[in-house]
Amino acid sequence: MDEEAAKLAKPAMNLFERYLTLWVILCILIGIGLGHFIPEPFQLIGQAEIAQVKIPVAVLIWLMIIPMLLKIDFSALHQVREHWRGIGVTLFINWAVKPFSMAALGWLFIGYLFAPMLESSEIESYIAGLIILAAAPCTAMVFVWSNLTDGEPHFTLSQVALNDVIMIFAFAPIVALLLGISSITVPWQTLLLSVGLYIVAPVIFAQILRQWKLSRGGEDGLQSVLDFLQPVSLVSLLAMLVLLFSFQGEQIIAQPLVIVLLAVPITIQVYFNSGLAYLLSRHFGVEHCVAGPSALIGASNFFELAVAVAISLFGFNSGAALATVVGVLVEVPVMLSVVRIVNSSRQWYENPGRT
Repeated sequence: MDEEAAKLAKPAMNLFERYLTLWVILCILIGIGLGHFIPEPFQLIGQAEIAQVKIPVAVLIWLMIIPMLLKIDFSALHQVREHWRGIGVTLFINWAVKPFSMAALGWLFIGYLFAPMLESSEIESYIAGLIILAAAPCTAMVFVWSNLTDGEPHFTLSQVALNDVIMIFAFAPIVALLLGISSITVPWQTLLLSVGLYIVAPVIFAQILRQWKLSRGGEDGLQSVLDFLQPVSLVSLLAMLVLLFSFQGEQIIAQPLVIVLLAVPITIQVYFNSGLAYLLSRHFGVEHCVAGPSALIGASNFFELAVAVAISLFGFNSGAALATVVGVLVEVPVMLSVVRIVNSSRQWYENPGRT
């Protein structure tokens, strides 16, 4: 298990991941251009659906998230007891603070402060997208953040596995609750279908594939599959963004400020949640190697899932879908700044006499 944790929980951030924001911006520009000059092919793609499931989206989402879920080892759940205080802090932030703080920030900034600068018909949809974005904890990039803060690999593995189990049961009720409080109609059938299609089924499939590869080729066999699928995952994410912005292009050209405005509450909630998790970990005497990844896990979002659910619930050209994509845009630079804060404050963190 130690070797597995070292391999899977401590990957290096590759060049592509480090400059993800740049690739996202390029995809935005490409998507806007294609949607503006040749909209017909993208309209045909958007109409390809079965039982309210957009087939191109479903295929791309599975290609995006299966490689991430293959890294998750649910046998690591037994190690939860070893880091119970860090686990407790992270769960509190992920499920009791993050979705609700994002909803509050969405109401404050999008529903009130920035409302005069936005299309009134899209405000509720923007808030819905922010809620969906914050309702699912990060899965894939957690391993990168843990590595960059010299995090405890066993804590990272057990925390991600536990979050995935909770997400199966808690994601839909939390999204429905916050959408209901926001007076946004909750399409329960589509929401539950999204949970089954984009959470439950991929988790089961990934675990079956994981166990099959481990039984056939061991850790090396599993790693070879991950090495092959990781580029596929990233390309699928970028293809999804091109597709999404081909529908959003006209709206963005008309209102380029909307991306900046949506980024404000997302950025604030990342710093708020990571800071709160970090301070709570220090208060409860959690080791820095656990507190660092705890803060980052608590603040990061599973944006691939959020994009898929927002599209399923509200459509390609909705404000909700756009809000989740802005989350992708700001994720890497903001989280890297949090990594720098966590690393630079280690001496302060480990000296309880300092305030």
